[in-house]
Amino acid sequence: MAAPRRAADGRLDTRPGPDPAGPPLPPGTTSLDLGGRAEALVAVPGGPSGARPLLVFCHGAGGEAAQSLAAVGDVATARGVAVLATTSVSTTWDLLAGGLGRDVAVLDAALQEVAAGLAVSRVALGGFSDGGSYALSLGLANGDLFEAVLAFSPGFVAPPGREGRPRIWVAHGTHDRVLPVERCGRRVAQQLSTAGYDVTYDEFDGGHVVTPGLVTAALDTWLGPSG
Repeated sequence: MAAPRRAADGRLDTRPGPDPAGPPLPPGTTSLDLGGRAEALVAVPGGPSGARPLLVFCHGAGGEAAQSLAAVGDVATARGVAVLATTSVSTTWDLLAGGLGRDVAVLDAALQEVAAGLAVSRVALGGFSDGGSYALSLGLANGDLFEAVLAFSPGFVAPPGREGRPRIWVAHGTHDRVLPVERCGRRVAQQLSTAGYDVTYDEFDGGHVVTPGLVTAALDTWLGPSG
Protein backbone atom coordinates (compact mmCIF):
# COMPACT_ATOMS: atom_id res chain seq x y z
CA MET A 1 0.00 0.00 0.00
CA ALA A 2 1.40 3.38 -0.96
CA ALA A 3 2.12 5.76 1.89
CA PRO A 4 0.13 9.00 2.12
CA ARG A 5 1.93 11.84 0.33
CA ARG A 6 2.51 13.72 3.57
CA ALA A 7 4.11 10.68 5.19
CA ALA A 8 6.30 10.10 2.15
CA ASP A 9 7.56 13.68 2.59
CA GLY A 10 8.56 12.86 6.17
CA ARG A 11 6.26 15.54 7.57
CA LEU A 12 4.16 15.02 10.70
CA ASP A 13 0.82 16.80 10.96
CA THR A 14 -0.04 16.31 14.64
CA ARG A 15 0.86 19.06 17.09
CA PRO A 16 0.33 18.03 20.73
CA GLY A 17 -0.56 20.90 23.03
CA PRO A 18 -1.64 21.81 26.56
CA ASP A 19 -5.38 21.25 26.05
CA PRO A 20 -6.18 17.64 25.08
CA ALA A 21 -9.71 17.01 23.85
CA GLY A 22 -10.16 13.41 24.98
CA PRO A 23 -10.10 11.43 28.23
CA PRO A 24 -6.74 11.59 30.01
CA LEU A 25 -4.13 8.90 29.56
CA PRO A 26 -3.48 7.17 32.91
CA PRO A 27 -0.10 7.14 34.65
CA GLY A 28 2.04 4.15 33.73
CA THR A 29 2.47 2.45 30.37
CA THR A 30 -0.42 2.30 27.90
CA SER A 31 -0.57 0.44 24.59
CA LEU A 32 -2.21 2.65 21.97
CA ASP A 33 -4.79 1.14 19.63
CA LEU A 34 -3.74 2.28 16.17
CA GLY A 35 -5.39 -0.54 14.25
CA GLY A 36 -3.76 -3.27 12.20
CA ARG A 37 -0.31 -4.40 13.30
CA ALA A 38 0.94 -0.94 14.30
CA GLU A 39 2.44 -0.91 17.78
CA ALA A 40 2.91 2.10 20.05
CA LEU A 41 3.47 2.49 23.78
CA VAL A 42 3.28 5.63 25.89
CA ALA A 43 4.69 5.97 29.40
CA VAL A 44 3.06 8.70 31.47
CA PRO A 45 4.63 9.87 34.75
CA GLY A 46 2.63 10.02 37.93
CA GLY A 47 2.38 13.12 40.05
CA PRO A 48 0.52 16.39 39.66
CA SER A 49 -1.55 17.00 36.55
CA GLY A 50 -0.53 19.60 34.03
CA ALA A 51 1.29 19.85 30.72
CA ARG A 52 4.38 17.66 30.47
CA PRO A 53 7.34 17.40 28.10
CA LEU A 54 7.00 14.55 25.62
CA LEU A 55 9.97 12.54 24.33
CA VAL A 56 9.34 10.46 21.21
CA PHE A 57 11.96 7.71 21.04
CA CYS A 58 12.99 5.38 18.19
CA HIS A 59 14.57 1.96 18.83
CA GLY A 60 17.59 0.46 17.08
CA ALA A 61 17.46 -2.02 14.20
CA GLY A 62 15.54 -5.18 15.06
CA GLY A 63 14.05 -3.54 18.14
CA GLU A 64 10.57 -2.64 19.30
CA ALA A 65 8.73 -0.01 21.30
CA ALA A 66 9.23 -1.85 24.60
CA GLN A 67 13.01 -1.63 24.16
CA SER A 68 12.79 2.12 23.74
CA LEU A 69 10.90 2.44 27.02
CA ALA A 70 13.41 0.12 28.72
CA ALA A 71 16.27 2.33 27.50
CA VAL A 72 14.95 5.76 28.46
CA GLY A 73 11.61 5.39 30.22
CA ASP A 74 12.66 5.19 33.86
CA VAL A 75 15.00 8.18 33.73
CA ALA A 76 12.59 10.26 31.65
CA THR A 77 9.44 9.60 33.69
CA ALA A 78 11.37 10.29 36.91
CA ARG A 79 11.96 13.77 35.44
CA GLY A 80 8.25 14.17 34.67
CA VAL A 81 8.73 13.49 30.96
CA ALA A 82 6.23 11.31 29.07
CA VAL A 83 7.71 8.91 26.50
CA LEU A 84 6.09 7.74 23.27
CA ALA A 85 7.62 4.80 21.41
CA THR A 86 6.50 3.09 18.22
CA THR A 87 7.75 -0.12 16.62
CA SER A 88 9.06 0.11 13.07
CA VAL A 89 6.94 -1.70 10.50
CA SER A 90 9.99 -3.53 9.10
CA THR A 91 13.12 -4.68 10.92
CA THR A 92 14.35 -1.09 10.83
CA TRP A 93 12.87 2.33 10.07
CA ASP A 94 11.32 3.13 6.70
CA LEU A 95 14.02 5.65 5.76
CA LEU A 96 16.56 2.83 5.88
CA ALA A 97 14.22 0.25 4.33
CA GLY A 98 13.03 1.71 1.06
CA GLY A 99 11.90 5.25 1.82
CA LEU A 100 9.85 7.32 4.22
CA GLY A 101 6.17 6.50 4.54
CA ARG A 102 4.66 3.82 6.74
CA ASP A 103 6.61 4.50 9.93
CA VAL A 104 5.96 8.22 9.58
CA ALA A 105 2.23 7.51 9.25
CA VAL A 106 2.26 5.25 12.33
CA LEU A 107 4.14 7.86 14.35
CA ASP A 108 1.70 10.57 13.31
CA ALA A 109 -1.24 8.37 14.33
CA ALA A 110 0.40 7.65 17.69
CA LEU A 111 1.06 11.35 18.27
CA GLN A 112 -2.60 12.04 17.53
CA GLU A 113 -3.68 9.54 20.19
CA VAL A 114 -1.28 11.05 22.73
CA ALA A 115 -2.34 14.59 21.87
CA ALA A 116 -5.96 13.65 22.59
CA GLY A 117 -5.21 12.38 26.09
CA LEU A 118 -2.10 14.14 27.40
CA ALA A 119 -1.36 17.80 28.03
CA VAL A 120 2.02 18.45 26.36
CA SER A 121 4.25 21.46 26.94
CA ARG A 122 7.13 20.67 24.56
CA VAL A 123 8.29 17.82 22.32
CA ALA A 124 11.65 16.24 21.48
CA LEU A 125 12.58 13.33 19.22
CA GLY A 126 15.25 10.82 20.17
CA GLY A 127 16.59 7.47 19.12
CA PHE A 128 19.38 4.91 19.35
CA SER A 129 21.57 3.55 16.53
CA ASP A 130 19.35 3.28 13.40
CA GLY A 131 16.74 5.04 15.53
CA GLY A 132 19.25 7.82 16.19
CA SER A 133 19.80 8.28 12.47
CA TYR A 134 16.03 8.26 11.98
CA ALA A 135 15.47 10.79 14.75
CA LEU A 136 18.02 13.18 13.28
CA SER A 137 16.63 12.86 9.76
CA LEU A 138 12.95 13.12 10.73
CA GLY A 139 13.69 15.73 13.39
CA LEU A 140 15.33 18.15 10.95
CA ALA A 141 12.31 17.78 8.66
CA ASN A 142 9.96 18.57 11.56
CA GLY A 143 11.83 21.18 13.54
CA ASP A 144 8.59 23.12 13.88
CA LEU A 145 7.33 20.26 16.09
CA PHE A 146 10.48 18.94 17.78
CA GLU A 147 12.45 21.60 19.62
CA ALA A 148 15.33 19.16 20.22
CA VAL A 149 16.71 15.96 18.71
CA LEU A 150 18.55 13.52 20.99
CA ALA A 151 20.63 11.00 19.02
CA PHE A 152 22.38 8.10 20.76
CA SER A 153 25.08 6.46 18.57
CA PRO A 154 23.64 7.51 15.19
CA GLY A 155 25.09 6.39 11.88
CA PHE A 156 24.12 9.28 9.61
CA VAL A 157 21.68 12.12 8.99
CA ALA A 158 19.62 12.35 5.77
CA PRO A 159 16.64 14.68 6.19
CA PRO A 160 14.07 14.72 3.37
CA GLY A 161 13.72 18.44 4.02
CA ARG A 162 14.48 20.99 6.72
CA GLU A 163 11.96 22.91 8.79
CA GLY A 164 12.81 24.98 11.86
CA ARG A 165 16.07 24.83 13.81
CA PRO A 166 15.87 22.16 16.53
CA ARG A 167 18.72 21.91 19.02
CA ILE A 168 20.80 18.76 18.53
CA TRP A 169 22.44 16.44 21.08
CA VAL A 170 24.60 13.58 19.80
CA ALA A 171 26.40 10.98 21.92
CA HIS A 172 28.77 8.32 20.63
CA GLY A 173 31.11 5.82 22.29
CA THR A 174 34.78 5.77 21.39
CA HIS A 175 34.74 1.94 21.41
CA ASP A 176 31.59 1.51 19.31
CA ARG A 177 32.21 -1.48 17.01
CA VAL A 178 28.75 -1.36 15.40
CA LEU A 179 28.85 2.23 14.15
CA PRO A 180 32.43 3.52 14.53
CA VAL A 181 32.63 6.95 16.05
CA GLU A 182 35.07 8.34 13.48
CA ARG A 183 32.71 7.95 10.52
CA CYS A 184 29.43 8.23 12.40
CA GLY A 185 28.95 10.35 15.54
CA ARG A 186 31.86 12.72 14.95
CA ARG A 187 31.02 13.19 11.29
CA VAL A 188 27.31 13.73 11.96
CA ALA A 189 28.00 16.31 14.68
CA GLN A 190 30.41 18.17 12.41
CA GLN A 191 27.98 18.14 9.49
CA LEU A 192 25.21 19.59 11.62
CA SER A 193 27.45 22.20 13.22
CA THR A 194 28.66 23.29 9.78
CA ALA A 195 25.01 23.58 8.69
CA GLY A 196 24.43 26.05 11.52
CA TYR A 197 22.57 23.92 14.04
CA ASP A 198 23.13 24.29 17.78
CA VAL A 199 24.91 20.97 18.45
CA THR A 200 26.05 19.43 21.71
CA TYR A 201 28.37 16.48 21.08
CA ASP A 202 29.01 14.04 23.92
CA GLU A 203 31.76 11.50 23.15
CA PHE A 204 32.15 8.91 25.88
CA ASP A 205 34.42 6.00 26.78
CA GLY A 206 32.19 3.08 25.88
CA GLY A 207 30.50 1.02 23.19
CA HIS A 208 27.20 0.90 21.34
CA VAL A 209 24.96 1.56 24.35
CA VAL A 210 22.37 3.76 25.99
CA THR A 211 23.07 4.31 29.68
CA PRO A 212 21.07 6.14 32.37
CA GLY A 213 23.86 8.71 32.56
CA LEU A 214 23.58 9.44 28.86
CA VAL A 215 19.81 9.73 29.09
CA THR A 216 20.26 12.23 31.91
CA ALA A 217 22.76 14.21 29.84
CA ALA A 218 20.36 14.27 26.90
CA LEU A 219 17.47 15.46 29.04
CA ASP A 220 19.70 18.08 30.67
CA THR A 221 20.59 19.45 27.24
CA TRP A 222 16.93 19.56 26.23
CA LEU A 223 15.24 20.70 29.45
CA GLY A 224 18.06 22.12 31.53
CA PRO A 225 19.58 20.43 34.60
CA SER A 226 16.44 21.01 36.68
CA GLY A 227 13.92 20.85 33.83
